[in-house]
Amino acid sequence: MDVDIGLLTESALRLAFFFGVFAACGVFEWWAPRRKQERWQRWISNIGVSALNQLMVRLIVPITGVQLASLVEEAGWGLLNWTSLPMVPSMLVAVLLLDLVIYVQHRVYHLVPLLWRFHRMHHADPQLDVTTGVRFHPVSILLSALIKLGAICIIGPSALAVLIFEVLLNATSLFNHSNIKIPEILDRTLRLVVVTPDMHRVHHSILTEEMNRNFGFNFPWWDRLLGSYHAQPGMGHEDMQLGLEQFRDAEEIRLIRMLSQPFR
Repeated sequence: MDVDIGLLTESALRLAFFFGVFAACGVFEWWAPRRKQERWQRWISNIGVSALNQLMVRLIVPITGVQLASLVEEAGWGLLNWTSLPMVPSMLVAVLLLDLVIYVQHRVYHLVPLLWRFHRMHHADPQLDVTTGVRFHPVSILLSALIKLGAICIIGPSALAVLIFEVLLNATSLFNHSNIKIPEILDRTLRLVVVTPDMHRVHHSILTEEMNRNFGFNFPWWDRLLGSYHAQPGMGHEDMQLGLEQFRDAEEIRLIRMLSQPFR
């Protein structure tokens, strides 16, 4: 399972998929929006904080997940490196376990008050679209990066499995936050295998009982298996309120105000 993935190749693949999915979701939002909403000022702030996050992680975290996976594989660390699974099944198990880690991490971010203060910046977006999928506080992003590195050491996935997972996670985060209207029959089919925009929009409800549901990012199965699945918002997708009550002032979409939300 020794696959050499250079840093430039990794970065090129991640960027290509990111901008491709971002552009596709942006076009579909314009062509078939689920809700009527303004976006340009929010886009500037949301993309701005995403750029800040990428720069911060590059400066603070000395190694990428793919690089660490290569080192872990060479050292023989981690659960999957202690098994004799063939390459493809091992990669599938790795992606599923890493996705479970993200699901559990997400639930913990909602449960622990200190972590919630930083994660709530993501939920404070008064509208939901493709840029919400990259709107996270730098502290949350840094902690997530460290959790991912720890999970890689424990699970022992291949570098290729980590790359596939990270590309998939970025793509599905953009997709399931998008303001896209998907026909109901297609949505019901899609959410059997992937978290759809309608499914994840419930999680961004202003109502606490709905916000604490549908934690999955990639796959919908963890919510169903672990009792956190909620099919539809009570007020319907067009009429439901999004965001957080305490951050509904128009000034809260400015970047500096977003970054200060955990401390207010």
